[in-house]
Amino acid sequence: MAGTTPLSLVQQFDSTGTPLAGGLLSFFVAGTVATPQNAFADFGLTTPLSNPLVLDESGRVPQHWLADGLIHIRLTDSAGTPQVDTTMQVLGPSSGGGGGGGTVDPTAIIATGDIKARYGTGPLAGFVRLNGLTIGNATSGSTERANADTQALFVYLYTADTNLVVSGGRTGNALNDYNANKQLTLPDWRGRALAALDDMGNSAAGRLTATYFGTTTTVLGAASTTLDHTALALGNLPPYTPSGSVILGQAPNPSNLAANTASIGFVQVASGLGFLVPTAINAWGNSPTLAITGNAQGGTSIPFSSVQPTMLATLYLKL
Repeated sequence: MAGTTPLSLVQQFDSTGTPLAGGLLSFFVAGTVATPQNAFADFGLTTPLSNPLVLDESGRVPQHWLADGLIHIRLTDSAGTPQVDTTMQVLGPSSGGGGGGGTVDPTAIIATGDIKARYGTGPLAGFVRLNGLTIGNATSGSTERANADTQALFVYLYTADTNLVVSGGRTGNALNDYNANKQLTLPDWRGRALAALDDMGNSAAGRLTATYFGTTTTVLGAASTTLDHTALALGNLPPYTPSGSVILGQAPNPSNLAANTASIGFVQVASGLGFLVPTAINAWGNSPTLAITGNAQGGTSIPFSSVQPTMLATLYLKL
């Protein structure tokens, strides 16, 4: 069942009596201000509204519908200064039925920052794509979504990942930067698989290491870019022991020494004996040089794939 809040279509004022023109009305799951809850433009809860809602120039809250039960609301001025921050009962028909259990809003089962895979490619209500484009308020000029409903995700990502780029730089205050029309760059999952951090609150498991991942594996948003390799390192090859023999050729026949007098000399030794030795010692030495020539063998260093079998979809992030 659906209902609305006492603020619906009611003009709101600040403490000085000035209408809250451009004020913001945010909705959260009762008992928390960390989990946004959708408001809708219709009683059937089929057309999501932005969260927060933006008050008109007279400070009037737009008509809205919510799932029956409790809801936490936060009303701020256009600069984000809180005016009302409380939990209230959604006004509407009783949900009926037996039992005294609490009401569960099916639109709040997935929270801001949760990732959803969908077999589709286009924009999805209540989500943005993890494509490296930007989000911000309605006047920010952001490239993935420029709308007031990006506030909760902007603030969440601003804090969760300080490496995400914010146009014009960070002041350290997410809401102030959001209201200053800055753009925040979304995580970029284009062409990347999804893996878990190697520690996730525990000590690092060592299953995913910087040696092979290419960067640290315990930092949120760290990304590897290695898709292929062009050569194996020596250490990647199996150990082996070369074997074989090389024939260097025959030594000159002693019977032909007389015909080689140009390279033969006579050496006299102290005993009176003499013998012939080669005067061109390099040609007869104990360490002859062997030159081997031939054509290059093997392949041409074509890269080989290191991508696991993969099927593609679109990743979305909850606003």
